Amino acid sequence: MSPSRIRTALAAAALLPALLVACGGGSKDGNLLAQKLDWKDCPAPSQAQGGGNPPSPLPGGGTWQCATMEAPLDWSNPKGDTIGIALIRARANGDPGKRIGSLIFNFGGPGGSGVTSLPAFAGDYAKLRTRYDLVSFDPRGVGRSDPVKCKSDAQLDEYFQQDATPDDSAERAQLVNRTKQFNAACEKNSRRTLPHVRTTDAARDMDLMRQVLGDSKLHYFGISYGTELGGVYAHLFPKNVGRAVFDGVVDPTKNPEQSALGQAKGFQLALDNFADDCTSKVEECPIGDTAQNVKDRIAKLLKDLDKKPIPGSFPRQLTQTDATNGIAQSLYSKDFWEYLTAGLEEAYDGDGRILMLLSDSMNGRNQNGEYSNIVPANIAINCADDKPRYTVDDIKQKVPEFRAASPLFGDFLAWGMLSCTNWAVPGAADHPDVSAPGSAPILVVGNTGDPATPYEGARRMVDALGKGVGVELTYKGQGHGAYDSKDKCIQSAVNSYLLDGKVPTAGTVCS
Repeated sequence: MSPSRIRTALAAAALLPALLVACGGGSKDGNLLAQKLDWKDCPAPSQAQGGGNPPSPLPGGGTWQCATMEAPLDWSNPKGDTIGIALIRARANGDPGKRIGSLIFNFGGPGGSGVTSLPAFAGDYAKLRTRYDLVSFDPRGVGRSDPVKCKSDAQLDEYFQQDATPDDSAERAQLVNRTKQFNAACEKNSRRTLPHVRTTDAARDMDLMRQVLGDSKLHYFGISYGTELGGVYAHLFPKNVGRAVFDGVVDPTKNPEQSALGQAKGFQLALDNFADDCTSKVEECPIGDTAQNVKDRIAKLLKDLDKKPIPGSFPRQLTQTDATNGIAQSLYSKDFWEYLTAGLEEAYDGDGRILMLLSDSMNGRNQNGEYSNIVPANIAINCADDKPRYTVDDIKQKVPEFRAASPLFGDFLAWGMLSCTNWAVPGAADHPDVSAPGSAPILVVGNTGDPATPYEGARRMVDALGKGVGVELTYKGQGHGAYDSKDKCIQSAVNSYLLDGKVPTAGTVCS
């Protein structure tokens, strides 16, 4: 962006609060900044949020509360239509005199429902609740916040079983055609929402949220894509940043191709670690004699499934795509490795149910055959954010590099770059701008074994935030993110910063 455009954008950002005061978006007094949230007991999650039961009572008593915040649908036209942003909170349970404010969470995706994720993981953040109201939300286009809708559940079953790693021109043409059909369905069913789900829109929603919640600063915990959202927020509103933590850090300097290649390397590293772990134990590894044998057998399984799927969750068959997706899901956490081992054992015997359940989890499908909208929302947000559009010829040229980075995941991630083909909304930029001069310190936590957001991204986020802003903390471990690993060193450092404002020494390493 040129200097003149930057100045124009910053001037517009400065004017937004004043414009909001004057706009009548549906709140009772026509002032979105003055709106009062109507907190009530939370209902059962909607299908777009993943379905299920209302959140369980909080430990020690108390209930989760939900509300809807109104925000401008189009932040460039704050006097226009509004969009409802679904919120959830757990009130602080410590000494009221020591309450700091609200701690807002985004758990990633993009496309994940914070309204359902926060109760699921709240036990991990119980200590933080002593001084904060724990708050999360469904970003626009997600869950109950005007969810992006594309295809029906039955159509999604078919869509997710397509061959995602085409081997010839006919399979490539079929993949392109199905991608175009999916994207056309998104445009048909969500035309109102698609232009307004960029990360910059969600960041502006968070600043409105901060003010409506009564906080002078935004205290924030971002995980995975939530680190990108937090970085964009810090860029737009550096003076409003309070205590913030980024965990499982997205590399903000990479374009979609570079990010996909980085993920190929990251998932390959996680697979290598999984294979080493299985074969290094005292008991016999049931899926291979050596680490290389484990990986060779997985590669053969995927090659065989490309030719002939095996029974999965009736009536669906486990395809090569399902199996690859399920393996990737199991590498997000070391806690899932036992399920990957069991799933591979069964698949070698012709039973694909466990790997299919893992794949369904990644795609947001429950056992009733209903899908959340995590995948449509993920595609919509990424395609609205990312300017590049890749062709079949582009990807054919890149496949060898991806395959060298990961024999198992390279093709899968390379061909995934077709997802924005014929998308209805142009992408905003090659990569996000997270430079945040003047911001308070932001704790940036990188995990050396992270498959989804490789460790190198943490250092690049620190550099991109700018001098004196990013503070790097390293976890030598496995899985996506670090705080939820239960590592005492990591949790102590993060808790000390969020609760007491103690910034750890830059470069601290926990192992």
